[in-house]
Amino acid sequence: TDSARHRRAGAAQVAIVSSDRWAIVNELRDAPEPSLQEVLDKLEPCDLVLVEGYKTAPIPKIEARRREGHAGRALAEDDSNVIAVASDYEIADNTLPRFALDDISAIADFILKTVGSRR
Repeated sequence: TDSARHRRAGAAQVAIVSSDRWAIVNELRDAPEPSLQEVLDKLEPCDLVLVEGYKTAPIPKIEARRREGHAGRALAEDDSNVIAVASDYEIADNTLPRFALDDISAIADFILKTVGSRR
């Protein structure tokens, strides 16, 4: 796309705009990745923020495990902030709630029950 070409050519920011949505992509270049708090500070007020990444952040997490994924240690083994596990295979761990990775309704219900909803 043109936006990707502009980024590759060195643009520090690219705006992507359509009749349905818009986004601004910032290139970090050699700058450090922003902290989770810095990203949250840029969001408008909302009821819930779902975060992908920031594995070491001290926030409640649902660990996603994929059979084809990383073969290392499970995040839940070392991180007490992991509150559930969603996987595409059976796991033996009975200490945390477990969900099928594609059971979106059950995961959404768990999130609402766990963190609450203002509605």
